[in-house]
Amino acid sequence: MAFDVVLFDLDGTLTDSGLGVANGVLHALTAMGIEHPEPEELRKYLGPPLWTSFSDFAGVAKEDLPLAVKHYREYYNETGAYENSVYEGIRELLVDLNAAGTRVAVATSKVDYAAENILRHFELDHHFEVIAGSDESGALRGTKALVIAHALNELQMSPETSIVMIGDREHDIFGAQEHGLPSIGVTWGYAGDGELVAAGASQIVTTVAELSKALL
Repeated sequence: MAFDVVLFDLDGTLTDSGLGVANGVLHALTAMGIEHPEPEELRKYLGPPLWTSFSDFAGVAKEDLPLAVKHYREYYNETGAYENSVYEGIRELLVDLNAAGTRVAVATSKVDYAAENILRHFELDHHFEVIAGSDESGALRGTKALVIAHALNELQMSPETSIVMIGDREHDIFGAQEHGLPSIGVTWGYAGDGELVAAGASQIVTTVAELSKALL
């Protein structure tokens, strides 16, 4: 079905940012004196909020999380953000959604200014009415549900507006569910086997062409 509003995750959904995120994590772990994980463990960092990842996967204590995130951003903001590419077909999909009159926004766990910089770098920013991300500390928008709430507030919609969340990880699906929204999981991102099914995605697509059909 066609939706009035489409919310997109960024990493793993619009762009393939895995290399830059992974290198940022490794930079932070080195600075914190923490042993580097195996590649499969490192993959878990792709998608969740940084505070969650450093706590759950690296065992960083709560009081040290701001420092770990700071070290990550030292690398990511200068270099890692641009170790990145737009998935094939995404540009065309965004053009088609704009032409159809669909309102399009980003809801990402990445800090808001970093998301804006990346989308501007790839000349995608003009497609989005709202670019909603986390805040610097994570205190206000440290979960995907809170980021979605921020995006919805910025969009100022009427109650009957139909909205869908598009993402590649369980956090996107759970965030949508907290707001009673349907979700579409995309398999070209960083989800583990069966993750999107287990999370309860309303629909799962394997190609951008399938996503385009679902939205248009």
